[in-house]
Amino acid sequence: MDINQKLLKYVSIICGTLITIGSLLFIYGYFVSGLPTVTAIGIGLVMGATFIFIMGIFLVATEESFVNKKEQRTNLY
Repeated sequence: MDINQKLLKYVSIICGTLITIGSLLFIYGYFVSGLPTVTAIGIGLVMGATFIFIMGIFLVATEESFVNKKEQRTNLY
């Protein structure tokens, strides 16, 4: 359980940082400079951070599922 909390903490810190940087790049590229390349990089960073966060949650949920099933099997015997 301790490993899951650490994983969620690190994933949320990394993804929060990436989403912040991506949002700032998107705003700068779209509203300030009008550069489509910077706008695309910002969108890509936000989408990538979202994907990483979802995968981190999926890994933690899957591990919890396997640990709970293993504990249920050992309690039956």
